[in-house]
Amino acid sequence: MKSAVTLATGSLLASVAHAQVVQWDIQKRDLAPKKGLRRRAASTYTEVITNEEARGGYFATVSVGTPAQNLTLQLDTGSSDIWVPSSQSSVCEKSASRGGSSSSSSDGCTFGSFNPDKSSSYTVVGQGDFSIAYVDGSHSKGDYFTDVFEIGGAKLSNMTMGLGEDTDIPYGLVGVGYAINEAIVGTEQSLSAAYDNLPVLMQNEGLIATNAYSLWLNDLDASTGSILFGGIDTEKYEGDLSRLDIIKDEQTNSFSSFIVYLTSVTANSSSGSDTLSSREFPIPVVLDSGTTLSYLPTDIAAQVWTEVGAIYSSEVDSAIVPCSMASSKGQFTFGFGGDNGPKISVGMDELVLSLVTSGSNPTFRSGQYAGKEACQFGIQNFSSDPFLLGDTFLRSAYVVYDLVNNQIGIAKTDFNSTTSNVVAFASDGAQMPSATAVANQVTATGSAGTFATPTYGAMKGFTEANAAVSVPVFQWAQLGVMGATTLFMLIGSGFFLL
Repeated sequence: MKSAVTLATGSLLASVAHAQVVQWDIQKRDLAPKKGLRRRAASTYTEVITNEEARGGYFATVSVGTPAQNLTLQLDTGSSDIWVPSSQSSVCEKSASRGGSSSSSSDGCTFGSFNPDKSSSYTVVGQGDFSIAYVDGSHSKGDYFTDVFEIGGAKLSNMTMGLGEDTDIPYGLVGVGYAINEAIVGTEQSLSAAYDNLPVLMQNEGLIATNAYSLWLNDLDASTGSILFGGIDTEKYEGDLSRLDIIKDEQTNSFSSFIVYLTSVTANSSSGSDTLSSREFPIPVVLDSGTTLSYLPTDIAAQVWTEVGAIYSSEVDSAIVPCSMASSKGQFTFGFGGDNGPKISVGMDELVLSLVTSGSNPTFRSGQYAGKEACQFGIQNFSSDPFLLGDTFLRSAYVVYDLVNNQIGIAKTDFNSTTSNVVAFASDGAQMPSATAVANQVTATGSAGTFATPTYGAMKGFTEANAAVSVPVFQWAQLGVMGATTLFMLIGSGFFLL
């Protein structure tokens, strides 16, 4: 599930490898994208994906075709197709007409595009059958084709991909979700239309033992992180790895998205602790790396915003906070699967995001934060389920996606870990290594949750950097409700009129 992003330039690290595991490393972008693949050991592969700090995007450099054409694509656990922008699409022709010198997303496909006429191994397998739309309103349409696909030194000779001939997105995506969630399945309205997507094909070709991978995004300012196919890295998390059952999609009665139940949220600071409530508990949430922010029901989002002193701005359809809130020591703890499930704490340094990729953030012109720089808050409100926990949450969690046993492993991330201990899944369908099943976990909706206004004892500890400011408790009438992930692109030193 893609969220729109503002792209900045970046750099890619070289690849590394481990037996029966395919791993992509993550690095923060600092330089222009370049190829960085190298084979290190027999059946293990590493690919670099870069962290676009302000706008949520983890990108990998891959090669497609014969001879190889290099592109940088966004990783997305919330979708299931690989697709690449066509060099002949109008969005990519912008970069050609302007010389490709700008890093702005409006200047074309600066992260690369694919020219099928220059690949001798390109074969169309579904003319006009590829069509995908994302929650931010963007889209991509064209043909399905097969060709050579290489990532992290792992070469797949017959990878099915979509060609974005009609698209308004200037970069492609690598979707690694359930095959049932492929665009062609929805188009054909038939499960039999599903093809072997990337993780399935990796297993079929013996690169990994089972269809499973683990995600370590590291912190917001980190230089490296990784997604590891076929195994876990026990040095990338702290404490126990807990195993939760994935929830079936109620409409299709099938496993199609990485949905688990969020069963508690607490606010904790030096001034106290608050248990937040929602009528939606237990809340079905998708753990989605392709979404920049996190989206919770309006009733609980309002409580979160009150705790941190966030203000909803109709100008940008988003909750915003002073950028100084990034230094707040308060945190929110998310609990999953009931009382015995894992609990992941997310600090404010992971939840306060710049609104620009360069230059100064906008400032508040008036109101209680007049003169302060404005940043986007990483928890927003959403209109209906399933709700989303995107990168602003996932950076604080080590997450294992087991698509064979339909389970999620989750533990507290070990930020900036410098050691590694990769443990591969033993075989197809083997249990998640080093993980313990959550006892008596919540796996059904049951009765609806109840709502009670908290005392906001933690609020002072969150907002002590702005102690002189009086922030009112949000009322429902004050809120704009997000119904889709939205791109907020504010350049330079604009002003919010509040």
